[in-house]
Amino acid sequence: MTTINLADRSVDLGEWAAATPNAATVFAEAVRSWLDENLVGEFAELRGRGGPGSEHEFFAERLEWDRHLAASGWTCLGWPSEHGGRGATIEQRIIFHQEYARADAPARVNHLGEELLGPTLIEYGTPAQQERFLPGIVNVTELWAQGYSEPGAGSDLAAVATSAVLDDGAWIVNGQKIWTSLAHLSQWCFVIARTEKQSSRHKGLSFLLVPLDQPGVTIRPIQQITGTSEFNEVFFDDARTNADLIVGEPGDGWKVAMGLLQFERGVSTLGQQVGFRRELDDLIAVARRNGAIDDPEILGRLRRAKVGLTVMEANARRTLSGDIVSATGAASVTKLLWANWHRDLGELSAAVVGAPTLIGPPATTEGRVNDLRDPEHVELDEWQRLLLFTRADTIYGGSNEVQRNIIAERVLGLPREARPA
Repeated sequence: MTTINLADRSVDLGEWAAATPNAATVFAEAVRSWLDENLVGEFAELRGRGGPGSEHEFFAERLEWDRHLAASGWTCLGWPSEHGGRGATIEQRIIFHQEYARADAPARVNHLGEELLGPTLIEYGTPAQQERFLPGIVNVTELWAQGYSEPGAGSDLAAVATSAVLDDGAWIVNGQKIWTSLAHLSQWCFVIARTEKQSSRHKGLSFLLVPLDQPGVTIRPIQQITGTSEFNEVFFDDARTNADLIVGEPGDGWKVAMGLLQFERGVSTLGQQVGFRRELDDLIAVARRNGAIDDPEILGRLRRAKVGLTVMEANARRTLSGDIVSATGAASVTKLLWANWHRDLGELSAAVVGAPTLIGPPATTEGRVNDLRDPEHVELDEWQRLLLFTRADTIYGGSNEVQRNIIAERVLGLPREARPA
């Protein structure tokens, strides 16, 4: 029997699975084996590094890891093979994310390109746009930022004021975006801009692809409560992008933007939940070591956290079991479940760990020096970071209030919330 290298990009994983008995088990073993063989040497020190609140950690090295994944065929698994992907099934994508999380592999630096923009271009982009941008996402040579939120339009995307005017073969962009993840490390940004004067709310918006390395763009990092600066303000002052770098037709921006948000809350959430389970297991171990688990209140909260995680995982699998990831309200329910659970875990960690969570950082974190190649940065330990950064979980990616409005208005048919004229 011929052995197939499942990391070979020429292998369409969906076709292989259809013809292979016990395909799920074989695929899981292949992913696990590859990670064991490759998370070694310099890559070994990247285990557990990066992710929300920790994107500053070894960014250049994690970028090299992502490119190593790409060269070995492990990026863009769910994309169709004709667009440089692997044609992986939903089950295979879930398995990959789960095995990746279990291996404590480093957080990926190309999430916005691979999981959000790429699928959006495949769905809505022109052949020329796909040919130009998809290869750079597959091989991780171009990184993307998301230009959605603005100072006056956070979770209310329909209120954006950034404008773009078509002039002499180019869109001229003016305005400001905020909370732009990793813009200071990205080459491109997908931007929602108002391209029809006097338009309001969902009408008159367009989805533009804008280069960040140009004179009309200023990027200013925002220091967060964790001391890190993975978010940014981005100012567009007569910034330019070619006329053909609009996804969909002018005025289609709302439809394209909403399509992208459905991709954001897809398969990768199950891998995220494996990471959540690891955090909870580690916290339970701390509670056992320091005796906090003997406190009936803390024990009850830990048990409720385990039940909540089980519910969250069941909801994610139910949502992904059919083609309902884009169903109205499903993505909002998923976001509410994980954001509130994770925020509560941060608060629970403070109760378990006690005073050390609230005082200065330790001299070392699990034997690692604090500077992480940045001598001016004071590194938090994992529980301090969890407590502080999870305060943002219920805000970014669509606040709790917006998600509840979506469910109330679009699913339950309740009256719309009063909005300013």
